[in-house]
Amino acid sequence: MKFCKTYQEYMQNMERELPGVGLKNLKKILKKCRQDLQSHNYPQNNKINSSCPHQCPVCDGSFFPSLLKEMANVVGCFNQRAQRLLDLHLATGFKKYYVWCKGKQDHVSLIQEGQDLVTYAMINAIAVRKILKKYDKIHVSKQGQEFKSRAQSMHIEILQSPWLCELMAFHINLREKKAKTRRVANLFEGCYLKFTDDKPSLACELFDSVKLDLDLTCSICLDTVFDPVALNCGHIFCYMCACSAASVTIVDGLQAASPKEKCPLCREAGVYDSAVHLEELCLLLSRRCHEYWEERLLSERAERIKQTKLHWETQCRAFMGV
Repeated sequence: MKFCKTYQEYMQNMERELPGVGLKNLKKILKKCRQDLQSHNYPQNNKINSSCPHQCPVCDGSFFPSLLKEMANVVGCFNQRAQRLLDLHLATGFKKYYVWCKGKQDHVSLIQEGQDLVTYAMINAIAVRKILKKYDKIHVSKQGQEFKSRAQSMHIEILQSPWLCELMAFHINLREKKAKTRRVANLFEGCYLKFTDDKPSLACELFDSVKLDLDLTCSICLDTVFDPVALNCGHIFCYMCACSAASVTIVDGLQAASPKEKCPLCREAGVYDSAVHLEELCLLLSRRCHEYWEERLLSERAERIKQTKLHWETQCRAFMGV
C-alpha cells in the first residue's frame, strides 16, 4: 500500500480530528508543475534533467506556502496536547486531584493518548519527508532539503519538538514502573533508552522508514545531560551549562537571558526565553544512570550554593545602597 493511502486512512481513523499534511493536494500541485515543465520546456520523450525555474509560480505560490502552514499547524497542535498530557501526569497535591477529577482520566487513557501523539508526530514527519523528496525528484533540485532546513530554523519541524523527547521518556518511565504487572501489554514499546560506549540516547522505531535517535550528551560539558533543558531550537543541554552559555545565573534562570544570546550549537539567537525543562527525561536518567546522577548532583550542589549566595549578597548590597 502506498504511503499516501496509508496516511489518509490513519488520519481518517483518528478519534479526534487533528491537523495534518495535505499529501493529496500537494501531490496534485507537483503533478501540475511537472506537466507544465514537460509541455513548455522539454520534449515529451525526454526526462526532465534540469532544475525548476528560479521563479516557478506553482512552487513559489502554492506548494511551499501550503506545506509551511500545515507543518506549523501540526507542530502547534502536537506541542499543546503533549504539554497538557505531561502536566496531567506530573501534577501533584490538590492540582493532581483537581485535574484528574475534572478530566476523568486514568493512567491507561494517558498512556494511550501519549502513544497516539508519538504516532501522530512520526507519521507526519514521514509525510513531510516524502513530499519534499518527491519535490526534489520532480524538479531535480535541492530546494526541498533547503525548505526542511528553513522549517527547522522556524521551529516547525515536529521531530525537533522537545515535547516528543518528553513523551518518549514518559513511556519508558511508565513501562519500567509497570514492568511487574500485566498492564505492560498496554504500554508503548516503540521507544527505548540505549547506551553506546556508555553514552545514552533516546530511540524510537515506530515506523521502518523513520528511526529517531536523540543524543543525550551535552555539547558543552560533553557528558550525559544533567537536569536537562531543551531550547527553542530543539537542542538539549544541562541546565547549569545552558545558564552559563546564556550568561545568567541559576537563580535568575534562562528566562532572564538576553534575546541576543545564541545557542552554542546552531548559533540561533533568542532561544532561551521559552526553554523547556525535561522533567520526564530527568526522572529517566536519574534512575538509569543512578551512580553518575548522584556524583553529578554532589559536584553541582556546591556551585549552586555558591551562585545563590553570591546572588543574595549582591541583592543585599543593592538594597543597602553599598
